[in-house]
Amino acid sequence: MFYSLGFTPDSIVTSLGRMVYYTATTSPWISSEDKEAEKKPSLLFLHGFGGGSSAYEWSKVYPAFAADYKILAPDLIGWGRSEHPARDYTPEDYITTIAEFIEATCSEPIIAIASSVTAALTVRVAIEKPELFKGLILTTPSGLSDFGQNYINSLFAQIVKTPILDQILYATAVANPIGIRSFLEQRQFARSSRIYNEIVEAYLESALQPNAEYAALSFVRGDLCFDLALYIPQLTTPTAMIWGEKSQFTSPEMGERLANLNREAVRIFQKLEDVGLTPQLELPGVTIGVIRSLLKALELA
Repeated sequence: MFYSLGFTPDSIVTSLGRMVYYTATTSPWISSEDKEAEKKPSLLFLHGFGGGSSAYEWSKVYPAFAADYKILAPDLIGWGRSEHPARDYTPEDYITTIAEFIEATCSEPIIAIASSVTAALTVRVAIEKPELFKGLILTTPSGLSDFGQNYINSLFAQIVKTPILDQILYATAVANPIGIRSFLEQRQFARSSRIYNEIVEAYLESALQPNAEYAALSFVRGDLCFDLALYIPQLTTPTAMIWGEKSQFTSPEMGERLANLNREAVRIFQKLEDVGLTPQLELPGVTIGVIRSLLKALELA
């Protein structure tokens, strides 16, 4: 598994199984004389969904904040090195386990930085348990069925619902290096030249974990999708949105519609040019700079 320098895995037990997370434990971030480490504010990084997703998605970004924050970067249940229960996953599974993770690892309200559908789910966690959050920074948050444009009705989602065929599609289109690279090139990145071997290898390692297909297939079937537009008006946590101009799944125009539903909470909408769904992987240096500016603008830093 791919670790960032100075970060090691730990874990907590949730109602759906053990969740592994990465946090700074050694040099250059923590020393034996560092008695203030536990007093740092917590910064939680949550990865999105897709074949082979894991905390690796944020691994080029979160070390930049380790000197000032307690970093927590979990593999969500069903992904990465966390447990993979053989089940059909629902939004409620992740709303529950994200809240359980925060309650188990943090004693004060946290700042969450989350991606895509997980970012949308984090909005729902913040609505249900606002006391857990100090602020949200969300990259391309979408329930993929926003404003009634239901992903579940798409041809691909219908095909994946076919038994046996779904397993074949996972093996041929997801759990192999060609399938992963193709998805990254066609759907996730604005420029294929920014994809390097380590990214493909990290996604593949996650996709090949035992029972990894259950969460991934729940996602591509549309079981985890919902209309985020129904929830944004209920949000009270100070929030900023980052949106890749060339996001293949949800356009910046859709993002602005979502943000405009609640400008009291969603205080900043930042569009990034020449980047796709995951700016944190495609342009990590830019993403770090943008997050720093948003932390200040939201008065969270």
